[in-house]
Amino acid sequence: MEISTVVSLLDARVVCGHQRLSEPLRAAFASDLMSDVLTLDTDGLVLITGMCNTQTIRTAEMSDIACVLLVRGKKATPDMVALACENNLVMLECAYSMYRTVGILYTHGLAPVY
Repeated sequence: MEISTVVSLLDARVVCGHQRLSEPLRAAFASDLMSDVLTLDTDGLVLITGMCNTQTIRTAEMSDIACVLLVRGKKATPDMVALACENNLVMLECAYSMYRTVGILYTHGLAPVY
């Protein structure tokens, strides 16, 4: 699934990384615990989280995560946006709950990590 498809399915707002929207995603992982994220094989991964701080971006950067999706109507802080843009990450925001977001992506064929 392409990142642009995620944007369409979730009526998400693209905060940064517009140039990477055609890139494919192979799996999704939903967590607010960044320590769990650090244990993943993250190639082509979208991280779905409500954790709205720079730690999320730092974790994504260290884990080579392609896309960070903030759920529950969370808005990225200016520091998060600057760091995500600096690291060439795609950052999205959507109003849906984590449960609904994961359900939509799963039913449209995006695989879980495990």
